[in-house]
Amino acid sequence: MATEQNITQPEKGSATRPATQRNESAMRPPVDVFETSDGIRLVADMPGVSKEHLRLRAEGNTLTIEGELQFDMADRMEALYADVRSTLYRCSFVLSPELDTSQIEAILKDGVLAVRIPKRAAFRPRRIEVQSG
Repeated sequence: MATEQNITQPEKGSATRPATQRNESAMRPPVDVFETSDGIRLVADMPGVSKEHLRLRAEGNTLTIEGELQFDMADRMEALYADVRSTLYRCSFVLSPELDTSQIEAILKDGVLAVRIPKRAAFRPRRIEVQSG
C-alpha cells in the first residue's frame, strides 16, 4: 500500500505547478529494486500517470520520482465521489556513488515505470584473462 508524504501547495489558479510545490499528500508508489552486475533497476507502479506528467530528477546522490494522475472527465461532468486520497506520486532514493547518474534510462509503459541506473565503469565486474606461462 502507498504511504503519504506532505508537499507544499500552489497559489490559486496555478494547477500546473510541480508536485513538490503543493501542500497535498503524495502517495509513495510501490517500487521494486533489483541489483544486477551492471547496476540497479527500479520498477514503480504508477497507474494513471502519463509521460507528460512524470518527472525524474537526479541531484547529487538522490533520485526523485514524481508523477501526477490525470482524470479525464467529459465536458460538463463533475465527479460527485472519487475514492482517491491524492493525485500525486512521489518517492526518492539515495544512490550509491558507484552508480552513474548521467546514464539513467527510464521507460513508462502501461502505468509501470522502469528505471535503469548503470554502475560506473570502474565498479562493473570485469573478466580477467589468465595466460599460461
